[in-house]
Amino acid sequence: MEKITGIGGLFFRASDPDGLARWYETHFGIKQTPTDYDHPSWRQKAGPTVFAPFPNDTKYFGSAENRWMVNFRVRDLDAMFAQLRGAGIEVVPDPKNPYPNGNFARLYDPEGNAIELWEPAGK
Repeated sequence: MEKITGIGGLFFRASDPDGLARWYETHFGIKQTPTDYDHPSWRQKAGPTVFAPFPNDTKYFGSAENRWMVNFRVRDLDAMFAQLRGAGIEVVPDPKNPYPNGNFARLYDPEGNAIELWEPAGK
């Protein structure tokens, strides 16, 4: 069986696509999508990726309007906390940390989309 080799993009609707793209670039270093083929797209480091559909009534993503959530791997969760909090962004560590697979935190982008940060165990 032929299998995919990874996720090639994450596409979602936004009220202010340009502003939201700038927010993700400013706070997470995710380069905005190039407008031509001469400039590279953002490249992620190799690592584990979870692909997990959830039931429609899950509370895990926040409000019922949130149909998706992204989980970003981070090298140093404490450093990311400091960076985001320094920019006035509320970040909440998971009170059950540490998990066997690492530490987690939650925040929301300016449009209310849930973001989970994950510092894998054994970094």
